[in-house]
Amino acid sequence: MKAVILSFLFGTLVHSVQAQTESPVKDYRNFPIVISLQFHALSMPFRDMRTNFKNIGVGIGTEVSLNGNHDWVQQFQAIWFPNKSVGNGLMFYTQFAWRPYLASDAFAELKAGAGYLIASRPVDSFRWTNNQWQPVGRKGKGMLVLPVGVSLGYNSYSADVYLAPFISYQFMLLKGYNASVPLVPETLIQAGARLHPVW
Repeated sequence: MKAVILSFLFGTLVHSVQAQTESPVKDYRNFPIVISLQFHALSMPFRDMRTNFKNIGVGIGTEVSLNGNHDWVQQFQAIWFPNKSVGNGLMFYTQFAWRPYLASDAFAELKAGAGYLIASRPVDSFRWTNNQWQPVGRKGKGMLVLPVGVSLGYNSYSADVYLAPFISYQFMLLKGYNASVPLVPETLIQAGARLHPVW
């Protein structure tokens, strides 16, 4: 009886070790689909985070491994967010990301990059021309964006699906918002998932 129990425990241990060594790192696929919700605010980092949840947008992107593994990647994102206070935004950006494992399949992420934001004005605007105010509508402008962020996520891997849900906090500096304020701080809270095709 002891031999049966020991054989069972040994078999369970071997199966457990094999399951742990079959990490999603070696099954990483380039060009996953990354979809996310964006919560935007004009704010310094970690200040009045409730304002983020008034402005809900969407994002889509992908990434490419820099070393053939899961832990160093180049990310590419396109996001859109509405904001009644400062105007809607369409942003394209790329970031380098370092993604170490914390425990089991949970991971953290540190990332930084650059991008371009096309922001509209929140209300109709006017320009002083020929001694009178001329309407220019809500047409916005493009600005350089420098985003840095942190994330937490989890790799859920099986033979049929490789899904990695995550939540991120991004702080961004916008250059060229207006003449009097050269750099403007904004924040994004992002919740989404990275879906790798497995075939």
